[in-house]
Amino acid sequence: MQYKWIALSNTTLGVLMATINGTITIISLPAIFRGIGINPLAPSSFQYLLWILMGYNVVTATLLLSFGRLSDMYGRVRLYNLGFLVFTVGSILLSLTFGTGDMAGLELVIFRVIQGIGGAFLMANSAAILTDVFPVNERGRALGINQVAALAGSLIGLILGGILSVINWRYVFLVSVPVGVFGTVWSYLKLRETSAKNREGIDWIGNAVFGTGLILVLISMTYALMPYGSAQTGWGNPYVIGSLIAGLGLLALFPFLETRVKYPMFRMELFRIRLFTAANFAGFLRSIGYGGLMIMIVIFLQGIWLPLHGYSYSETPFWAGIYTIPLMIGFVSAGPVSGWLSDKYGSRGLATAGMIIVGLGFLALSTLPYDFSYPVFGAIIFMMGVGNGMFASPNTSSIMSSVPAKHRGAASGMRSTLQNTGQTVSIAIFFTIVILSLSSSLGPSLAHALTQAGAPQLSPYVQKVPVTGALFAAFLGYDPVKALLGTLPPSVASQIPASAISIMEQRTWFPSAIAPSFMLALRETFYFGAILSFVAAAASVLRGKAKISEEVVQYNAEKTRR
Repeated sequence: MQYKWIALSNTTLGVLMATINGTITIISLPAIFRGIGINPLAPSSFQYLLWILMGYNVVTATLLLSFGRLSDMYGRVRLYNLGFLVFTVGSILLSLTFGTGDMAGLELVIFRVIQGIGGAFLMANSAAILTDVFPVNERGRALGINQVAALAGSLIGLILGGILSVINWRYVFLVSVPVGVFGTVWSYLKLRETSAKNREGIDWIGNAVFGTGLILVLISMTYALMPYGSAQTGWGNPYVIGSLIAGLGLLALFPFLETRVKYPMFRMELFRIRLFTAANFAGFLRSIGYGGLMIMIVIFLQGIWLPLHGYSYSETPFWAGIYTIPLMIGFVSAGPVSGWLSDKYGSRGLATAGMIIVGLGFLALSTLPYDFSYPVFGAIIFMMGVGNGMFASPNTSSIMSSVPAKHRGAASGMRSTLQNTGQTVSIAIFFTIVILSLSSSLGPSLAHALTQAGAPQLSPYVQKVPVTGALFAAFLGYDPVKALLGTLPPSVASQIPASAISIMEQRTWFPSAIAPSFMLALRETFYFGAILSFVAAAASVLRGKAKISEEVVQYNAEKTRR
């Protein structure tokens, strides 16, 4: 077997493992939180949801550039192999989570961070390894196969998450272990270094400035989603504001610093390559506009749409996975074809058309009512999957083919950093939009539902239900109004008719009560996603018409440095 196919098989296995882990975690979150005994209405609980979703990306986004640079110095395969091992250890620890309640939530976050370290090693080197061993006219196809594996892993994760979370939530994390063990052994036995090592020094100052700035920004955005005082979000929290300003200041300083150090970690000269800059910018915008979509769809399906259509909360993880399959099928059907076409005709047209399709998909989602017809919803997300498939592999191939061979590790780290940062920012922005929208509409919606049920005297009390608590509770299949009934003063509780209590205790009452306001909030996120997708399409056009060969790029890069 030619070595390039061995490298493709192993990097594909790494992608498969990482993407199974990603979607299986999202789908299984209700079972995980119920399993560890988290109270969704406790003020501190929502942070565990955020950090389990975002902590992995915060770590990978922070470390990718440094790991990409280290890979150029010490060997991409060596650090890729280490990534497989660390990721597998993190999966084992997650399945062994020991505590309950807040302690277990903290353990899950820490073990996800360990997984993120392994994931950063894998992501920083996977595309670079493939670019090293595949010629320019085959890279799009190879990266397309990688993208198919990513979507196959996402699909497997959705289905396995639905099945395993019903049996035991620990199996959700344990399922990655056999793949990780096999992949670790396979990579150590079969992969070999094919790139020349670049023994330049490490930019410690740049690493510290970039890492600290990025961590401060992402942490501030995370805690901005937590209630602060009487406000539903923490954007007014002085610590959030201070962290955000300090983080943005360090990130603004970083590019200037990198032009003055001897061995920069962020190769600013690569941004003189038009294709590299435009494709990275388009990918970054796409990540911000699209990264939060999946969790929003899953929350809506599990918390509202599926219960309203007769599914029990124990079944919703499985069916949410099944009902999001069209998104994955669309990506799988378009990914390899677009990769092959980009090898022949270039990436600009395919990537641009893909983002236009995604933008139109967001607009189509915004027209749906909360009690939508599933065939229409399925067709829309299938179309969005096709659009993403048309964009992903051509865009990655054009980025990796546009840089000199000795900087591929750095370029891969830069690409992945922008992608992961964009996804993390996207989740924060999507949640912010939803929380801000619900803060003005959720109270009136619940008050209206209480009046219709025959208990208008409860309306002042539901105003105290925090938006984050209601959102988290809906996701976990938990009705905060039922909990509220048990805390009412006796004088108020005695005035509630038995018929009203009977109505409010029905499984579909709370999802029906919050559905209109939640759908309104989702539409605002869809508009945001559409705008970013169309801007990403415009950025994609700017990459130019020609498919730049590696030899020309290397010549131009050397000429620029002189």
